[in-house]
Amino acid sequence: MSYLKRQKMPKSWPIPRKGTTYVVTPDSGLEKGLPLLIILRDILKVAKNRNEAKKAVKSRSILLNGKEVLEEKSLICLFDSISIPSLKKHYKLILSEKSKFMLQEIGENEALKKVYKVIDRKMIKGKKMQINLMDGRNVLSEIKVKVNDSVLFSFKENKIEKIIPFKENAKVIIFAGKHSGEKGIVNTINHEKKLAEVNLGGKETKVLIKQLIVVE
Repeated sequence: MSYLKRQKMPKSWPIPRKGTTYVVTPDSGLEKGLPLLIILRDILKVAKNRNEAKKAVKSRSILLNGKEVLEEKSLICLFDSISIPSLKKHYKLILSEKSKFMLQEIGENEALKKVYKVIDRKMIKGKKMQINLMDGRNVLSEIKVKVNDSVLFSFKENKIEKIIPFKENAKVIIFAGKHSGEKGIVNTINHEKKLAEVNLGGKETKVLIKQLIVVE
């Protein structure tokens, strides 16, 4: 299916709920990010309509995390970077404190890196460690990392560049739930209950660990 009814689109999408009956459906999960078409047409306004967006994509002039993206309905996930070399512009998809996806302009070097949450790790054939990252990327690495830590991944080097531990006093962003988009500092972690107490600007709030991502 290429479209969904506008009234049923995620509340995190930063476009009016009134307008055309349908909006484009991304090629994977609705809640994880935005379709590239909406970014090019409705946010950056570098395309007037879907045909112009498709033309830009087919001409290989749009990059996602440093690589050519070939579908205008491709899903752009949290912390993904979009580059438009012809304009010398680079943007990262982030969450506003009002739980809406938005773009933050960044530099060229930052567009080739992304913070991922570690959601699993396991030993595979050949006694190699596979680290499973949020958004579906899997990495083979001997780096010592724990589930719920974050990693800074370099697309240029195709490897994990840095570990950002999930621990007390760590900086976090809430990416799901009623506090989605808010930033805070971890006070305490209860692994048994899978909860963390987070200081959100002076307000102490308990948040599910699965709704948090550690950032630098």
